[in-house]
Amino acid sequence: MDILSICVKIRAETRRRSAEFVVKNMLDSPSDYIMLKISPYYRWKYYFDFFLAVLLIIPAVLITAVAVFFVKLTSRGPCLYSHIRLGLDGRPFTIYKIRTMRAEAEAATGPVWTARDDKRITAVGKILRKTHIDDLPQFYNVLRGDMSLTGPRPERPEFVKILEKRIDRYGYRLFVKPGITGLAQLNLEPDTDLNDVRRKLVLDFEYMEKCSFRLDLRLLLCSAINILCPGSRSLVKFFRLTRRSAESPWAASLLPNNAVSSNEEERLSQILIKRAI
Repeated sequence: MDILSICVKIRAETRRRSAEFVVKNMLDSPSDYIMLKISPYYRWKYYFDFFLAVLLIIPAVLITAVAVFFVKLTSRGPCLYSHIRLGLDGRPFTIYKIRTMRAEAEAATGPVWTARDDKRITAVGKILRKTHIDDLPQFYNVLRGDMSLTGPRPERPEFVKILEKRIDRYGYRLFVKPGITGLAQLNLEPDTDLNDVRRKLVLDFEYMEKCSFRLDLRLLLCSAINILCPGSRSLVKFFRLTRRSAESPWAASLLPNNAVSSNEEERLSQILIKRAI
C-alpha cells in the first residue's frame, strides 16, 4: 500500500472522530497503533500562514532579488530551480528555491542528499544555505496553499520511497503541510544518515502535537533573525526553541529500537549521499 493511500484512509477515518488523531500503523500489523495528537491549531493555521505570507512577500521578494543577483554574478546557469516534493497527504507539488549548487549538479547522479563540505555548493550558495535565504521563493508555495510557513521539511518523492521502507512511521509527517522552517530545521543539521532522519522525525512529531500560534511566531522570528546571525545556537536558545531528540516523548518509540547497522548505513550512503564525479 503506497503512502498516499495510507494518508487518505487515515484522514477519512479521523475526520469522523475528534481532533485527537488515532493513527493506525497500517504499515505494520493491524493491531499496532500509536497516538498522534495533532494540534487543534491546525484547523485555522492556514489563515495565519496566508496572512503572514502576504505581509512578508515584499521583503522576501527584495531579499530574493539581491540573492539572485549574486548567484548570477558568481556562477553560470539559472538562478532559480524547481523540485517535486510531497505535501499534505503525500500529494506532489513543485517547490521553488534559489540555486546554491553548480548548474546540473545532479546530472551524473540523479537525486542525492547533500553531503558535508559538498563540493557542488558554490561560495554564495554556502551563505544562502546557512541563512536559509535559498528557501524564500517558497513563500509562493505558501500563498498557493502547498506549504505552511512552519512545519516538517518537504521531502523529495525519490527519498520518501527509500526512507518509508527503513524508518517506521516516517510517512506520518505527511498528515500536515510541510513548512519553510520548523523545530527540526532550526535544531538539527542537514541529514547525512538514517539516524539524522529519525532525530528530525522525532522533532517533527513534537511540533505536530504542540503547534500553536505562539510557537509559530517564535519559529518565524528566530528564522528571520537567523538571516543576520546564521547558525547561532544562542538565538535558538533565546527563543526557547532548543529541542533534543533524545529527550522528546517520541524518542522511546522512534530512536532506541531503530539502530542502523553499519552495512545498511553504507548502502544508504551509496544511494543517497553519493557525490557526482
